Amino acid sequence: MPAFGLFIVLNHCPLKINQERKRIEEALDKYRHWLDEIPDEQFDATPPNGGWSYSEVYSHILQSDFGSLIAAEKCARKTGVLTTKGTNIFGKVVLLTGIFPRLKTSAELNSKTKKITKEDARNLLIRVRSRLDCVMELLHHSPKDYKIKHPRMGMLNAEQWLKFTRIHSEHHLKQLERIREVIPPQPSPEGREL
Repeated sequence: MPAFGLFIVLNHCPLKINQERKRIEEALDKYRHWLDEIPDEQFDATPPNGGWSYSEVYSHILQSDFGSLIAAEKCARKTGVLTTKGTNIFGKVVLLTGIFPRLKTSAELNSKTKKITKEDARNLLIRVRSRLDCVMELLHHSPKDYKIKHPRMGMLNAEQWLKFTRIHSEHHLKQLERIREVIPPQPSPEGREL
């Protein structure tokens, strides 16, 4: 088999899908852990240098993850678009490197991103995990030519949506770390972090 053909076979193996799932679950575990550590009064505080609050990051990433997993499911069930079109250059770079660059958010994205409560975030985490479980059953035999358009990356198939979910989730963990640098947890009167 030519080297390129071998790459195609290895690139779509079940092991890779399971690794993506594991990394998504690890990211979701970190989101859950951080949710318990962030003091309630800081959860919806806007950082002094501007940008999203913890609350808005949780709202964005969990709703995005949920939507991305729905897109993956549609592709796997052949209800996406049957096409030979693929990712654009931005999408190719993101999927190849596994890095989602820091971008200025659009007005449309900012208008969709709302502040939520910690309880809302916990419920969204449960919904994302549940959706991930449902989608994983379908991904091992998903067709490569059924796709749904990502607003920035072009046409993605089911496996690519799963990989995007992982990359995007890890990207926003870094954003939470940047927020923590400017809004560090406040010590309680007893001397422990709130």
